[in-house]
Amino acid sequence: RNISMSFNGEFATRLDRFAAIHGFLDRAGWGDASTAFSYLQGDASPRRYARLIKGDGTRAILMDSPQRPDGPAIRRGKSYSAIAHLAESVDAFVAIDRTLEAAGLSVPHILAEDLSNGLLLIEDFGDKVFGSEVRQGRNQEDLWKRGVDALLAVQASPPPARLPVTDDTIFELPLADTDVLEIETELLLDWYWPALRTSPAPEHARTEFKRLWQPVFDRVLKQPKTWLLRDYHSPNLIALDDRNPPHDVGIIDFQDAMIGPAAYDLVSLLQDARVDVPDSLEKRLLDRYLAAMSVRDPAFDKEEFLFGYAALGAQRNTKILGIFARLAMRDGKRQYLAHLPRIWGYLERDLQHEALAPLRAWYDANLPRNLRREALSI
Repeated sequence: RNISMSFNGEFATRLDRFAAIHGFLDRAGWGDASTAFSYLQGDASPRRYARLIKGDGTRAILMDSPQRPDGPAIRRGKSYSAIAHLAESVDAFVAIDRTLEAAGLSVPHILAEDLSNGLLLIEDFGDKVFGSEVRQGRNQEDLWKRGVDALLAVQASPPPARLPVTDDTIFELPLADTDVLEIETELLLDWYWPALRTSPAPEHARTEFKRLWQPVFDRVLKQPKTWLLRDYHSPNLIALDDRNPPHDVGIIDFQDAMIGPAAYDLVSLLQDARVDVPDSLEKRLLDRYLAAMSVRDPAFDKEEFLFGYAALGAQRNTKILGIFARLAMRDGKRQYLAHLPRIWGYLERDLQHEALAPLRAWYDANLPRNLRREALSI
């Protein structure tokens, strides 16, 4: 007897994906491995990960990252992801990973790939993620020092503008520009403002917000450029205790990297969105970085770097307020709202820089301190 079955819609899509994954694992020699699907990073990402374990205990990570469709055009005929330079395929991860690995950095070695289906089999760095290690009682300062030193190692290797993906495919590493910084800060107006005030941001507030940020972006984008990994923070840093410094930090989730100001990744680490970084610890580790850079580069401009650190910290924390509000409103992920007081605390630190006084006045006038701890209307 023959049985014919057909499936439609989402179930059929999932079944096709399941078949593609198992075909990939069979070709890679991992078809008989047991799998434990689990989100190894924060669930703000659309990518899925699974830990694979062979009978002999050998482990690897399956990255399931199908091509993302481009979103609707929102500005000058471009989608948000195009303006914000967000990777839409695994090509970016492969190109950046292999370039950083060739420079001697601890990024996951790629064991197998299926670029057309967005599937990678990569090295498993284990479970000693910085954030979870701190929550289990590990010394935060020791880990964050390692993070600073690993970042210095990353920034010691100049980023090439063109990175090979395959023998005949090139990935162009984007350059951080005004457009990406601007559209990210505007997430505050697009998502956080209406969630807090239950009405859209008025045009006059939006116009003044953009006007005040423009000279800040102009100045910070003139600073010396290096790797800007973009998500260099506790969910994406893994303690590799069997390796020597600065290779004792496994770095993951860098597919959205750009070429840009060095301060961005440092402030991502020292003002971690998901883990409290006390002001005193932030200052000690910032001094550690400044001392190392002053030795490395006699022309290093400490005061200009500190401006960039405060400016990009304010930009990033403004963006995160918008992203976390969006995750809660649009995607139902309300757990991110618990981080908002921490983000506001960092943002208030950043806005104390004298060059950001006009922006500080805008935030105080439009999002005053008595509102910053209030629950969002979601």
